[in-house]
Parts: sequence; C-alpha cells; structure tokens
Amino acid sequence: MVEVRWRAVGGAAFRVVVVWLVSTLTMLLLAAVLPDFRLQSPGGDSATRVAATAAFGAGAFGLLTALVWPLLIRALLLVPALVCGLLVFFLNGSLLLLALRMVPHGRTSAAPETAVVVAAVMSAVASAAGTALAVRDDRAYRRRLYRLASRRRRRRGPDPETFTTPGTVFLQLDGVGHDVLRDALRPREGANGRRRPPVMETLARWHGDGSHRLTGWRTDWSSQTGASQLGILHGSNHDVPAFRWYEKEKRSLMVCSRPSSVAELQRRAQERTGDPGLLAADGASRGNLFSGGADQLALVLSMAARRGRENRSRAGYFAYFSDPANASRTAGSFLAEVFREIAQSTRAKLRGERPRVGRGGLYPFIRAFATVVQRDVVVAAVIGDMLMGRTAVYADLVAYDEVAHHSGPRSRDTVQVLSRLDRCIKLIAQVAEHAPREYRIVLLSDHGQSSGATFADSYGLTLQELVRAGCGLPLSRRARRSASGAEARAAARAALHRPEQGTDGGEGVEESELRGSRATDPVVLSSGNLGLISFPELPGRASREAIERCHPGLLATLADHRGIGFLLVRSEQHGAVVLGPGGAEHRLETGELIGADPLAPFGPGAAAAVRRTDGFPHVADIMVNSSYDPVTGEVHAFEEQIGSHGGLGGCQGRAFLFWPVELSPPLPGGGGELVGAEQLHRLLRRWLLEAAGPDVRLPAPRVTPAPRTPSRPDGRSESRSRS
Repeated sequence: MVEVRWRAVGGAAFRVVVVWLVSTLTMLLLAAVLPDFRLQSPGGDSATRVAATAAFGAGAFGLLTALVWPLLIRALLLVPALVCGLLVFFLNGSLLLLALRMVPHGRTSAAPETAVVVAAVMSAVASAAGTALAVRDDRAYRRRLYRLASRRRRRRGPDPETFTTPGTVFLQLDGVGHDVLRDALRPREGANGRRRPPVMETLARWHGDGSHRLTGWRTDWSSQTGASQLGILHGSNHDVPAFRWYEKEKRSLMVCSRPSSVAELQRRAQERTGDPGLLAADGASRGNLFSGGADQLALVLSMAARRGRENRSRAGYFAYFSDPANASRTAGSFLAEVFREIAQSTRAKLRGERPRVGRGGLYPFIRAFATVVQRDVVVAAVIGDMLMGRTAVYADLVAYDEVAHHSGPRSRDTVQVLSRLDRCIKLIAQVAEHAPREYRIVLLSDHGQSSGATFADSYGLTLQELVRAGCGLPLSRRARRSASGAEARAAARAALHRPEQGTDGGEGVEESELRGSRATDPVVLSSGNLGLISFPELPGRASREAIERCHPGLLATLADHRGIGFLLVRSEQHGAVVLGPGGAEHRLETGELIGADPLAPFGPGAAAAVRRTDGFPHVADIMVNSSYDPVTGEVHAFEEQIGSHGGLGGCQGRAFLFWPVELSPPLPGGGGELVGAEQLHRLLRRWLLEAAGPDVRLPAPRVTPAPRTPSRPDGRSESRSRS
C-alpha cells in the first residue's frame, strides 16, 4: 500500500516536472517569435541565463495559475457569464505579466496584448501536456478528469467505488428533429461520388452496431423547449400554450426565457403533480430551463434568481472557468465562432441565399455563447457528474437550435454544429468508461424545426399589423403600402360594410371613426409560427361571438389570409372551434365539419393537440397557426426566424429518442408512437426505475385533472387561473 502511494506521488511529481519543462520550452519559442516579448536584458544574456529566466517565469506562471486563478474567478460571481468568458483572456494575461515581474533582475518584458497571447498558448500547451501524460494509465486519467467535477465532491457521501446499479445520462440535443438526426446517421455522398462518413459518426456507429435504437415522438401543439422540457422533467406542461403568452388576471406576460416565469411554471407543475421531478433522486440538472427536482444544479434558468450557495444559477460557469486551460481554450473557440458566423452570414448574403434573416448586431456573440461556452460548460458538468457517480443527469445542449433559427435546419452551418455535438457525445462516452459506475446514455430532443421564409418577409407585414388591419386600427406607412396589408384592410372593410378608400392608402374618415371607438389595442404575441391574440378589456377568455361583436372583420381577415393555416376560438354555442379559409370550421367537441377541414394538412394528431390546448386556463382568445405546405414542409414564422418551432406543421413537431437496447421499448410491443412530453416523462421515469433495481421506488406523479370551465351566457369565460 505504501509502495503504491509513493508510486502515485512519484508519478505526479514526474508530470509536474515534464509540464514545467514543456512550458519553459513554449515560453522560449514564443520569445523567439513574438517581437514584443523578451526573456533577456537589452544588452543580451547567455543561453543558460535565458533558459533559467524562462524556467523561472514558467514556474511562477504555473504557480499563480494554480493558486490565484480560482480566487479571481470566484471574485467574478456577479459578472454575467458572457462577459466572464471574454475576460478570461485578459485575466490570464495579467497573471503572466505578474509572473514576469517576479523574475529577478527585471530581464523580462511583454506588451499587454502580447501577454494575452502568450498566456493563452502556455495554458493550452500545459493542459495538453498534462492530459497526454495522464492518459498513460486509467488512475491518472481519472484524476485529471475529476478536476472538472464540483469542488464539493468530497461531501458526496458513499464511496463511489461501491456503486453497483447503472446511472443514466439524458442528453437533450435542443431542436434536432427526428428526420435531421436520421439523415445525420447516414453516409453522405461526396462531390466525387465517394461515400463520406456520416455527420454524427459516434451516433451512427451506435445505431449501426445495434447498441442504440432510434424512434420519433410527437410534441404537443406548443412545440418549444418551455412546454416540452417542463413536461419531460416535471410530468406536466398543463397551461403552457406557447413560448410567451398573456395572463389577463395579472395583466402580465409569461415568457419561457424569463427566470421569474420559468420558476412560476415549475412551481405550478410541482403543485399539479405533487412530485418534485424526474431528477429528485440523486440527480443533476445542467443547462436546462427547469431543475427536474435535482439537488445539483448548474445553469438552470428556474433557479437563476436564487442566491444560495447550492443553487447559484451560474455556478457551473465558474467551476469550469476556474481551470485557466479551460478558460483559454473556450475563449479562443468563442472568438473563432464569432468570426465563423460573420464569414458564413457574409457568404450567404453574397450568394443571395433565400430565405434569409438578419444576422448582425449581437447575434454572432449570442451564437458563439450557445455553441461554445454553454456547450463546453455543460459537457464538463456532465463529466463531473459521471465521475462522482450521480444516479441521473439531464443536460441540454442548445447549439443546434440557436444556429438553425438563423441559418436553417439543414444548412451547412447546422451540419458543422451537429458534427461538433457528436464529438462532445463521444467524449462523454469515453469518460463513462472511467466512471465509478456503468452509465446508460440516452439522447433525445424537445422538438424539431420547420423551415420557411418569415411571415413578414412573405407577405409584407407582421402578424400584429395584420391584426390591427382586421380591427380597423392604424397601420404603419410601410404596412399600408404592402400588398398583404392592402388585402387585409380590404377584407376588414368588406366585413364592416365600409365603402372603399381612395387609392392613396391614406387613413380616411372611416379610420378616424374606428380609432375613436372604445376598442382597445389587442395583445399580439408570437411563438415561432404560433400566434396568440388577447383582448385585455374582455374579461376571461373572449368568445367567438364577443370578438365578432367588438371586431366584426378580424376573424375573417385572419382565417382567409394565405399565410395562416387555422385559428382556434371558443364559441358560446359550439365550444372549441377551428376556423379556416372560406368559412371552413372544425368543431372539436362534436367533430362536425363545415367545408374543408382546416386541420387536415397538419396530420392526424392535430385535432387532439389543439383540443388539449383549448382546455388550458391561459389559452389566448385567438390562437393562430401559420399555413403549412405538406409538399415542401414550409411554415411561416411570425418571428424573424427561417428555422422555427412553436406550433403545428412539418418537422418541428417530430422530435427524436435514441436509447440503449438494454432499456425496455418505449411502448409495449414496440409499436405505436409516443405523443406529448408528459408521456415521455413517464417513459424516462420507468427507465430510471429499471436501472435502480426492484428495491428502489421513485414517487409517481399525481396529476390533478383540470375541470373544464363552462362559458357564461354573456360569452365570457370565468377565470381558470391557478396562479
């Protein structure tokens, strides 16, 4: 035992000496290459003295990095994570300047900007050298990877070597649709006719050797991360009609990217199910909107407002950046991604690619944050969780979704992102071999993405402007001049039996009269190709009849527009009604059809998904789904996105599930299709129970049914809010 311990100490000392030697040689090489960096006095020194100076400087820099760097990162707890990612360059350069000042006799000097470069290169080289030495044996490799784990791992409890049951890692590839992943597993055709490897080689190998299976699952009508992940992690996404919606009784917006809204949604789901979440039993939640009941959290939006030491939302960033090698590597990749986005967007503009949206402003930095910083931090956190032997880990990688919104779901940009995600999955699988317990890696997505030109780009006006036209409210000069704006105003005037206006497009007398009426401006919100229209002055959920009394031309204007597929309203007489062009109706409660079924192009599950959303307390007065072309698969987002999700139509509603064969089939008999995030939650819970063994019981969610609130005789629905 003593011999083994001394051997470990000797091995560690050997690695320190080698890394020091490599750092010294790197510093000598940089001094020879960079004009503003020197390691000798102005009059010159002998080669021996220069080498000694480099060795002293490299040693001082390594010591400062080990001792001071973690303190600097902890001092930046209140700095936004994006800013912290940019500061690491300058902090590392400052440490190098300090190390050079420690060299005796003042023989060294470096310009500040040169110090940043030297520090980044030395950190990267030292990290690579240390890793290369560590992989010589499994014990050293594991110790190297443990540095990525939380500093509080010693409070873990039981000895990790005693774990006997397998753990489960759920990796969510945000926005990757079933069809996109299926194609990424197939070999590609090269320009010269030769077959190229699949985009995602690791996953293709798992699928090819039969260790993993792939299937699709159908999302709810609200095909976006907020609804899907809430249902997956907490067992209920009841009353999440979209990414953003208006709650009349509070006169406020709920947004699935706002910490206060997400925290409230998590609270409502836990109250409804009576269960803390999927990860309540020794779980970790990484990079998610919701905690899933996990006690180990990092980058979880629902906990962003908390300031406790255990739940600090950005703790994962600082745990990762406390290693200067990680910080330098990620910061360098961050800048490379910014320039990559600028080059790709410029190329798309020069080639005249369509559809296209603006990609300037802060977007290159936002993309780099999602595809580099968030990815690296989340992957490191997952690695740390596995090395600590956590039972269940759920992590969200958002890179593909962010790029697909602006570049398109099947663009060359997204292909590169998928390839990099595959390498991350490969790394996680390699680390799993060194974990103290066996791990099963399950991959899934929360939704897909559908492509198409934006609604505004296709028709010359936004959904909000179309609604204003249908209500007879003033439009901007740009919208009045657009063909679609003219059509909308003509339809509204016809419904109102108004005389035609002049051809100048001016407001006219009728406009002034309408503006002076008691109708207030509606609240119009967008969630991909799903729109929500609410009338604040109409209490409860406004009925179809009440809307037509206040705005006689609005429903016809919307339903007959070429860019809109269908509307959902609630009738006093017929209940939930889906409206389509030409007076078409689908009465959901009876199944009665008038004219062509507006839901027919959206598939057989559309009616059930819309009917379920109709029962939500905070469904909008009018729910609007854009048109969908079944041949091309295109939709029209009401936001500035050419790859969108949020409603029905195309690939956005078809997510994937990629699971190890050791787990039971998703559905009995292996047939059928998973429908909805809540059903997926029940499946993942079942898999956790299978891994835990027969002696472990996880609390089953208790879903409280929501009674349907009848409409009052005056057409007003009583408030059904649970808030």
